[in-house]
Amino acid sequence: MLFNSYIFLFLFLPMALLGWYGLNKLRKYELAKFFLSGMSLWFYGYFNTYYLLVIIFSILTNYLLSYLMTLTHGRAARRLGLSGGIGFNLAVLFYFKYYDFFIENINLLFHTDFNLKHILLPLGISFFTFQQLSFIIDRCMGRSEHYSFVDYLTFVTFFPQLIAGPIVLHTEIIPQFKDPERKSFRIENFVKGLCLFILGLAKKVLLADTLALAVNFGFAQTYFLDSPSALLVILAYTFQIYFDFSGYSDMAMGLAGLFNIRLPVNFNSPYKACSVRELWQRWHMTLSRFFITYVYIPLGGSKKSRGRTLLNTMVIFMLSGLWHGANWTYVAWGTMQGLLVIWENLGIVGIRGTEEKTPSRFHIPKWMGWIFTFSFFNLSLFFFRSENMASALQMFKNLFSLRNTGYIRKLAASMDIPEFYLFEQAVSLLAPELLSGAYILLLLLLLAVSAFILTRKNSLQIVEAASYDSGFCWCITLLFIWSLISFSQVSTFIYFNF
Repeated sequence: MLFNSYIFLFLFLPMALLGWYGLNKLRKYELAKFFLSGMSLWFYGYFNTYYLLVIIFSILTNYLLSYLMTLTHGRAARRLGLSGGIGFNLAVLFYFKYYDFFIENINLLFHTDFNLKHILLPLGISFFTFQQLSFIIDRCMGRSEHYSFVDYLTFVTFFPQLIAGPIVLHTEIIPQFKDPERKSFRIENFVKGLCLFILGLAKKVLLADTLALAVNFGFAQTYFLDSPSALLVILAYTFQIYFDFSGYSDMAMGLAGLFNIRLPVNFNSPYKACSVRELWQRWHMTLSRFFITYVYIPLGGSKKSRGRTLLNTMVIFMLSGLWHGANWTYVAWGTMQGLLVIWENLGIVGIRGTEEKTPSRFHIPKWMGWIFTFSFFNLSLFFFRSENMASALQMFKNLFSLRNTGYIRKLAASMDIPEFYLFEQAVSLLAPELLSGAYILLLLLLLAVSAFILTRKNSLQIVEAASYDSGFCWCITLLFIWSLISFSQVSTFIYFNF
């Protein structure tokens, strides 16, 4: 079930809210959490009932491991629990996400002919697996108690963050569901949550999905693009993935706010960053937190030698790339990010006016750091979006070929959106030769609007600072109605694939 769908907005969400607040009003607190968990499982299973078997098996096994730790004591038992918990969760993730990738490379490397299983990847498996993995590790390290089953079930399945994050910690969610003050309806939280959800919905439906038209066309025509069209395609994808993930993050936080639950910030205007390191402090923040807490620090973090610190950094980014998908393109993307961060950590060039862990020999102004960061992140997305390494390298060739074959007209023609229909018909009747130029202007205008929005306050800042006067309410209402009308172009979120 998608956030941007009629069944979610007009059936699922009202039922979930009425059941949650109704049962809490009757002081059926445990039943309310079971109800919310049941609704969340319906939300998850709506995509495919097969997914339910996977997530329920994962939840039951992890909860059993946690329970067994209450029966055993001692360092040896904790080590056994730690190895068992990590082994189980990584094995599940490997089987569903990486098995075919592993077999493909074995066949390629050793000229074998092992059969692929073509396993259907359960939605959000990377998210709920990492979430439970963090809990099991904390249990083994003595940093977490053993919760009741309903508390644990609610923590894992809470639908706003179930499919694409944020990757929440048990200490962030379970205490909130136990807090009696959060069980009653609060109009302030509800209004802010609703506005945040609508802003995220507009980002997804009006911007990300529209830009996706040009992106999908461009990456499907990899070997035909010239330099201008390749540039526009990667810029469109840069903005598409931003508004797609930012929109989801806003919607997730907004929906949680409707239930008086506060999710951690997962997306904080990363394209305003003046360094790659800062960008990753703003983009998918809970994933970075997970790798830092459970991989980087155990490896020694920055407390070892400088070479070891740089190696740990590279390991984190390569794992982050592999986490996003079972493809060498993701590994290449993660490696590129890691190399850029290592370059910054070497302290050769620093950004003037920012805090530096390592003193730099040369300093550049912030605007120059922003250009460098934004440009190289754009280039790295060729790897992120391409289906294979050959296609990614071809996109680089297209961009730097400096060829102009006029293919930009075909690219722009893919921007056939309902809002453009009347204008399209008028131009077709009066001056059909100008239609392709009109599409190009539409694409350029959309990119310009996207760039302008990124320079403004983000959604959280807008919601917190809003006066909620009639003008603001009318704008929110207009965005909601416009988004509903545009549901004909419904698409899944990019991060659903991870």
